[in-house]
Amino acid sequence: MADKKPGIDQSLIRDLANILNETDLTEIEVEQDDLRIRVSRAGTPQYVSAPVPAAAPVQVASAGVAAVSAVETARTSKNAVSAPMVGTAYLSPAPGSRPFIEVGAAVKEGQTILIIEAMKTMNQIPAPRSGRVTEILVEDGAPVEYGEALVVIE
Repeated sequence: MADKKPGIDQSLIRDLANILNETDLTEIEVEQDDLRIRVSRAGTPQYVSAPVPAAAPVQVASAGVAAVSAVETARTSKNAVSAPMVGTAYLSPAPGSRPFIEVGAAVKEGQTILIIEAMKTMNQIPAPRSGRVTEILVEDGAPVEYGEALVVIE
């Protein structure tokens, strides 16, 4: 750390490193304007001062484009239930047991629709409204990000 980058907030890097230690995460990344800072246990912090380019869309067969398009629409739908935290999504209360919901099932407001495990704690995710499940956008045991669409309830 002999090379001091001008304009880099060293206290921010220390705070991110402390968050890694407190939460047992292996990596954390923060982006502000055109600066991105990633702190990782496996390596050294990386500094990027260039804007982050958006990922280019992948070209697939025409049937695949319709499927990708439908998933993107569902993810931006106002009826999508978003992940309130980062973690691992589970569709059933225990391995091998029946899932909480299925496509086409009617749910009531407050009913558990899935579980997100975060920091070894199982968090029940309730339906924010009553309705019918039209899509389940995550697979059992899949990692999810904060704000990611999980389920669509119409």
